[in-house]
Amino acid sequence: MNLYDVIRKPIITEASMQAMDQKKYTFEVDSRAHKLLIKQAVEAVFEGVKVASINTVSVKPKGKRVGRYAGFKPGYKKAIVTLTEDSKNIDVFGEDAE
Repeated sequence: MNLYDVIRKPIITEASMQAMDQKKYTFEVDSRAHKLLIKQAVEAVFEGVKVASINTVSVKPKGKRVGRYAGFKPGYKKAIVTLTEDSKNIDVFGEDAE
């Protein structure tokens, strides 16, 4: 598995935006990825970043209905990455910070 394939996308919610002030970033990751692989991927993709800890959550599929048709939204794996104090911030939105 390539390190660039481990991190799929950032999860942008109100709670995750508030956690960014404490250097905690939330990502959707590959369901087969373990904590060490996620740490290596974050440090390789984002330059100048050191990972302090990682918490992972497997989000279960959620049932949905549209009229009489029922189905499930797909489940995924979520990683909450905490950076060290001397680490640079991750630019989630791709803006140039100057």
